[in-house]
Amino acid sequence: MTAIPYQVSAMLRTYGRQVTTARRLARYRRSLRAAGAEDEVRISREAKRRELVGRVAAEIVENCIVAGSDTPIVDEIKAELAEELGFPLIFAYPPEDQEMQIFRHEPGFDPQPIDGEEKVAIMRRLWELALEKVDETML
Repeated sequence: MTAIPYQVSAMLRTYGRQVTTARRLARYRRSLRAAGAEDEVRISREAKRRELVGRVAAEIVENCIVAGSDTPIVDEIKAELAEELGFPLIFAYPPEDQEMQIFRHEPGFDPQPIDGEEKVAIMRRLWELALEKVDETML
């Protein structure tokens, strides 16, 4: 097997970059230790719980609401939001759009898109309801 000079030089160049990066990281770690900044950050159980509640709520809002999941939590959130607004909503990602669309779905009428400040307010309230429901149900 013969080694092509270009491949050997490319390999040595990559190795050289890795060694340089490793040296920089080692110097950085030493400077952090000297400054005392590498101490482990301890967060309270409440902060960890809030973070977990936020992640679960984000999962509910991003995936379950739009995908039409029939979990009890999603159904409760949708029902509560519809009760507050006075009309049911449809959440969808139309094929041509990158952003989630919200439609007002009143019986007997075609779904009407919701835009602007009203959409922002609905999304904010949706997020608040998801956080509340997840917080209530999480142990």
